[in-house]
Amino acid sequence: MRILVAEDRARTPQPLGDALARNGYRVITADTGGAVLAAYGDVDLVLLDVDLADIDGLEVCRRIRAHSQTPIIALTEATAGVDRVLVLHAGADDCLNKPYELRELLARIDAVTRRFRASHDRCRQMRSLSIGGLCINAEARDVRMHGQPVDLTRKEFDLLYHLASNSGSVLSRERLMAEVWGDSTAHTRTARASRTIDTHVSSIRSKIGSKWIRTVRGVGFQFGVADQTT
Repeated sequence: MRILVAEDRARTPQPLGDALARNGYRVITADTGGAVLAAYGDVDLVLLDVDLADIDGLEVCRRIRAHSQTPIIALTEATAGVDRVLVLHAGADDCLNKPYELRELLARIDAVTRRFRASHDRCRQMRSLSIGGLCINAEARDVRMHGQPVDLTRKEFDLLYHLASNSGSVLSRERLMAEVWGDSTAHTRTARASRTIDTHVSSIRSKIGSKWIRTVRGVGFQFGVADQTT
């Protein structure tokens, strides 16, 4: 198992990576948020000290979670006043205050890894689309965010699934009307198509978060987590 350890080595007298390596883990180290964001895609779990010099640890969590389900355990100073709830809302799977015992950290790594693998296996068994904590099961018409059900209408589900199935592609409103609503004449009623699609996209965003569907001005919509510019 590969673990990315993000910590300020200058302030850490006994590097965590050394202890993990002695316990059989393959360790990659990083001492800046930028280095974490460049390396997390190649590991199975991230141990993230939220007190890094260049990028706030909460922001690093958000950016990782926006694109990946890679498990994150955040490490915080008990006296730093960092709100554990904020850390978890930012995308961390667990949060541990320093100083801590190594055996507790190892137990938490094991627990988080088990939960991640179980969730990932369920999505694969259900032939679902899964990205960044969002799982869409076409057969059961079920949408879950980090395991919690999301209540969508029939057309909201159809639209979300169609966008997710074409992840990365920009789909015009007219194309969405034709392929999701079955209305191939929508090009003659552009205003109606825009209102219909925009209303459904707005409703979906209110239920799963705005980051999942990006508006491409003058064109249409694109599924894929990105900063919103609209």
